[in-house]
Amino acid sequence: MKPLVPLVAVTLLSVSAAALAGDDCHRPMTEWRPREAVMSHVAGLGVTADHLRIDDGCYEVRGRDSDGNQLRLKLDPASLSILKLEVRFLDGADPLRYLPGARARARDVAQPPAVRPRRGPGVATPSGTR
Repeated sequence: MKPLVPLVAVTLLSVSAAALAGDDCHRPMTEWRPREAVMSHVAGLGVTADHLRIDDGCYEVRGRDSDGNQLRLKLDPASLSILKLEVRFLDGADPLRYLPGARARARDVAQPPAVRPRRGPGVATPSGTR
């Protein structure tokens, strides 16, 4: 029974390591955008970058948005598309800005739909027709 325990432990560790490997970027270095392009792209997103590093073959940027919330972005090194976004919101911050279309939906919910008057069988309309 004792020889089986190390075998099970090694198997579990290898399976968990394979599951974590999904966060890696696998682009050849010839396709990578330069660091200056990354910083320019992040600034265009409204992020003030404090730190840029390479982690698991991806660019990782740590910084702050215009509201002061702390951000951590994981970017594809070739396309600079956002693969992962982590935000630490300050008290009272608006998290809806990070959800596509959420502000429009929240605005629609805040305004009740226009109420149209019901016209029953005995109610005359202004033009005399229904």
